[in-house]
Amino acid sequence: MNALMEMYGNHNFTVLGFPCNQFGLQSPEENEETLDILKYVRPGGEFVPRFPIFAKVEVNGLSEDPLFTFLKESLPFVNPVVGDIKRLYWSPIKVDDIRWNFERFLVTANGMPFKRYDLHCPIEIVEKDIAELV
Repeated sequence: MNALMEMYGNHNFTVLGFPCNQFGLQSPEENEETLDILKYVRPGGEFVPRFPIFAKVEVNGLSEDPLFTFLKESLPFVNPVVGDIKRLYWSPIKVDDIRWNFERFLVTANGMPFKRYDLHCPIEIVEKDIAELV
């Protein structure tokens, strides 16, 4: 994501990071610990995001943030496989839910959802779509 910011940060583009603990409980830290976790643990290696990181949100289930309700209603799911429901921490599980960490949404400069990407989508495909929009 830092590389995308380097390429397009001067072109009315930004990455927004939203931590979530609903996927395998992989983000149990408190909000004030997030930047240190990124820097020293995962991904580690002195990583510092060059984009805003927000407070943790729920992206699925009864308490999902309205932003993610809007995004999921606007763009259909991109992976028909839900995954191991024992590692998903929300209810109810719905067909358009975000499947795992690093699923991405591309939104136009005027706030319209443009495309949704599976977590396994090569970043080159995302980058091509960004280049088309900026």
